[in-house]
Amino acid sequence: MKYFTFLLGLLLFTACSPSIYQTSTKNYKQKTKEIGKALQSIPPQQIGDHQVTIIESQNFDIRKPSLVVLHHTAQDSCQQTYRTFALDRTSVSSHYVVCEDGTITQMLNDKLRGWHAGNGSWKGFNDLNSISLGIEIDNNGSEPFAEAQIVALMELLGRLKETYNIPTANFIGHADLAPGRKVDPSKYFPWGRLAENGFGIWYAEEQLGTVEVPDHFNAEKALQFIGYNTSNIASAIQSFQLHFNPSALEQDLAEKQESENAFTETDKKILWLLVNQ
Repeated sequence: MKYFTFLLGLLLFTACSPSIYQTSTKNYKQKTKEIGKALQSIPPQQIGDHQVTIIESQNFDIRKPSLVVLHHTAQDSCQQTYRTFALDRTSVSSHYVVCEDGTITQMLNDKLRGWHAGNGSWKGFNDLNSISLGIEIDNNGSEPFAEAQIVALMELLGRLKETYNIPTANFIGHADLAPGRKVDPSKYFPWGRLAENGFGIWYAEEQLGTVEVPDHFNAEKALQFIGYNTSNIASAIQSFQLHFNPSALEQDLAEKQESENAFTETDKKILWLLVNQ
């Protein structure tokens, strides 16, 4: 069924792509040209009774991303995602798309502000599109990620980390910054494997069975320390579990109702290990 869907999407992509992508490319070039032209001079302005004096400094550069946000596409093919990002009416974009076979497609210059994170918060910062690179991983959210895809993703992350000196802790998921609103990447995403290669934080799994968490440990404060917005604690816990303890999401309905707004003992152990490693 998925193969049929892929073929159908490919046919639609072939039939519709020339006008869609020609328009998208034309508008991309026009917008970047306008941005470049606007940056060539400082517009005069009046502040109160003062006319602002203009003396251009030669010491500057442009946007340097410091955070990488990983998404799954929630679509059935890369072709669908390309089309979504090319259409003006969708008002959404990402810097890179990583396909199931490992193909990497870049859709925005790294220096441009993409529209992928939306409303959210991480470590108290709210305008995350302004500091981040968005990477969409071709996956509908209900299946494991392909091996070739993960290998290619880590190669891409390695280049971005080196190029922009992105800290290890600054590789996160969409769900991490938007608790209650987003659930990507899904529970199938191999965060531990990425962390082993320097992309994101993880905990010492071998210590999980023996670690003792002090009674005074404040799990919510630990969540905040990592970066989560805990204004809605239930949503923050769910996003944390999706990333670090997905087995907790497999509880039956009765267990979930009893533990709503509460950390599991495993959650607390993981948090303790994360903030004390």
